[in-house]
Amino acid sequence: MDKITIRGLEVFAKHGVYPEENALGQKFRFTAALYLDTRRAGKSDALEDSLNYGEVSQCITRFVREHTWKLLERVAEELARALLLEYPLLERVELEVEKPWAPVGLPLETVSVSVCRGWHTAYVALGSNLGDKKAYLDLGVRMLGEDPDCRVTKVSSYLVTAPYGGVEQDDFLNGALELRTLLTPEELLQKLHAIEGAAGRERLVRWGPRTLDLDILFYDDLVLDAPALQIPHKELHLRSFVLRPLAELAPWKRHPLLGKTVAELLEGCPAD
Repeated sequence: MDKITIRGLEVFAKHGVYPEENALGQKFRFTAALYLDTRRAGKSDALEDSLNYGEVSQCITRFVREHTWKLLERVAEELARALLLEYPLLERVELEVEKPWAPVGLPLETVSVSVCRGWHTAYVALGSNLGDKKAYLDLGVRMLGEDPDCRVTKVSSYLVTAPYGGVEQDDFLNGALELRTLLTPEELLQKLHAIEGAAGRERLVRWGPRTLDLDILFYDDLVLDAPALQIPHKELHLRSFVLRPLAELAPWKRHPLLGKTVAELLEGCPAD
């Protein structure tokens, strides 16, 4: 991906652990590597097709002057997020925050914190078989879209499917959505659980009835095997009621472990 770099931008701001740092302020230095596709700007020679690095520099300066935080880690985290939310063309940012006047009582050139943050693409399965099923799925889509760190980019059609797992219950309404997010996988999982809770979800019986079920299917091409979260979803390839709506959104998406596309997984999936 292409890159625009702002190097060594100096800003006088009031961040630090000590009260006098927050009151008197000191110099900070910022270096930002801004990742985006500059091909269109390279062809059109039009500033609106790229990032205005002067405007970005002003945004950095204004943002870090308007806030006061204790840690460089917090400054870097909040600034990276602010830039990604402010500029639609920006896909990823590598940000270094330097503190050349750090009050450590020893001779040093500078201390710094560096972070790399960006947008990720996730696919989420939707399911409901209690109450107004469509309203619950719509609620899940809407609440994710209202989160500032999430952008719902595609939603599949909803389909009626038989219950899975051998528990006698009503039919399900299932769907899937494509999501651009700044959240980590663990943060996204917490967000999904919070939305399920807002819909009155109770986890009483495995594969039992539920008002709203939200599962992470893919997160970029990440492979994660943690006790509370497995990505890709470990039973994705066995569930046609998940693959069918997912195939509407991304039939070309390749499973990072199985090596097959969603369309190929659906073709070889047994009936639920």
